[in-house]
Amino acid sequence: MEDDHWDLSRLLPVLPILVELGVSRQVTAAAEVLGIPQSTVSRALSRAADVVGTPLLLRRGRGVELTPAALALIPRAAEALDAVRTGLALARQESGRSFGRISVAFQHTFGEAALPLLIRAFARENPGVSFDLQQGSRAFCLELLATGASDLALVAPPPAPSRTLGAEVLYSEPLKLVVPEGHRLAGSGGTRLDAVRDEGFVMLEPGYGMRSIVEALCRSAGFRPRVAFQGQDLHTVRGLVSAGLGVAVAPPAKSGGRTSQRGTLGWREVDVTWPSARRDIGLVWRNRPDGPAQAARFRDMVLAEGRTLLGSGEAPA
Repeated sequence: MEDDHWDLSRLLPVLPILVELGVSRQVTAAAEVLGIPQSTVSRALSRAADVVGTPLLLRRGRGVELTPAALALIPRAAEALDAVRTGLALARQESGRSFGRISVAFQHTFGEAALPLLIRAFARENPGVSFDLQQGSRAFCLELLATGASDLALVAPPPAPSRTLGAEVLYSEPLKLVVPEGHRLAGSGGTRLDAVRDEGFVMLEPGYGMRSIVEALCRSAGFRPRVAFQGQDLHTVRGLVSAGLGVAVAPPAKSGGRTSQRGTLGWREVDVTWPSARRDIGLVWRNRPDGPAQAARFRDMVLAEGRTLLGSGEAPA
């Protein structure tokens, strides 16, 4: 019995290596997947062979071949690891805590309220989960998602669902025409977008969701906007409009206008009566049945509760 305990204590640390070797059938590939030196894999296999009492690998030219002993051991090793993972998940569930990391990419405009509200609601029930947040343009967020560098993305507008990507609109918000203080339309109850067709537009750079939305709106109004200035965030866009350097189309700010304490800078928001000016904000994820469990839980919570959380502007008490 004592010998069995000794053998197990030597074999247990090697189980993940044995299981990966059973998948890749190559020492080098197994080392790369596990992120350890090839020499570490070789030594671990040597220790396992000592415990089993027979070699686990046979050299065949430049490759290796698993011995019958290895083929008998590896499936049981995989079952043992699966059982431990299941037990660990149940133990954590029993303790009322969840662990893990979730990577979310989001556009700049959602970092002030939308994403923090969603994370706060999730964190109340999952205090052990942490988040990796990356922000940038719509194109940047979707690229992170496509390459697997992000689990989820919060963008506007969300792309159409596909075989590889899932997407769902969470809410829609109106867009406003932003004009400088003193502009002929400032204080207007509403205007057609083509009323400013001859004026310069302050736009976000290409690749940002609002850029494509504004360009599409202008096409619907029968003109192509003349770009006077470009920026990377809406704060800069509104600032340039405040200086009288053009007009813009943007989501509503916390107030419909602002006058700067410095100089005479200021801007006003005007309703767009035609064409219909709105943007859809949605969640996007990769369709992977083997994706991170916590990311799937966060996605499910956002889809189930996100409209209520973001529509009311508050998370439930």
